[in-house]
Amino acid sequence: MAETLLEARGLHTYYGASHVLHGVDFAVHEGEAVGLMGRNGMGKTTLIRSMLGLVPPRAGTVRVRGHDVAGWPTFRVTRQGIGYVPEGRGIFPNLSVRENLQMSARPAADGRCDWTYERVLATFPRLAERLDHGGAQLSGGEQQMLTIGRALLTNPSLLILDEATEGLAPLIAKEIWRIVREIRTTGIATVIVDKNYAHVTALTDRNVVLVKGKVAYECDAAQARARPEALHAFLGV
Repeated sequence: MAETLLEARGLHTYYGASHVLHGVDFAVHEGEAVGLMGRNGMGKTTLIRSMLGLVPPRAGTVRVRGHDVAGWPTFRVTRQGIGYVPEGRGIFPNLSVRENLQMSARPAADGRCDWTYERVLATFPRLAERLDHGGAQLSGGEQQMLTIGRALLTNPSLLILDEATEGLAPLIAKEIWRIVREIRTTGIATVIVDKNYAHVTALTDRNVVLVKGKVAYECDAAQARARPEALHAFLGV
């Protein structure tokens, strides 16, 4: 059985007095792709941020490879092999493309270095043409490529993409989906959040739908293809 890379049990998370997550269970296994779905404001980003320690949950447990990471700072959680592509991208606008990439490059905890600077540039040729450009000078699509490339240079076992193609032109979004599909073939586990549910379900092994901070529905890839109306009932599309 594949190792569980990331697991949350019974998560309750608040923003001030607002109770956002209500006892959420979620897990990702080695090599697995999971679609995290739900309408706006249903708790998807909060779940990700809670598991990474950016928003400490008030109750529940988070484990990475079986280790309880409650109270760990985010950098220590992600050093366990998690690459994070946040909503809004989070690049350093005052650094060049080259600097954004090089500052994050490191081998995995076990010394594995499958993703090198050269491999990232070969995967994202648009970035290779803009190495001396500042992060703020890039288009939205190029910024997303930079953020994904930066995450890959940490040589993660798990890549989390929050709003993978939000705000991107269709042709650029298509390129991002191609890249995500390529990453999937390398064996990296992925969690994908995106409003284009058809693209998500075409890539994922399993899908989890949040409604008002609770897991309302789960299905595997075969179920998603056979009964798309079940997903649509929760997603409103």
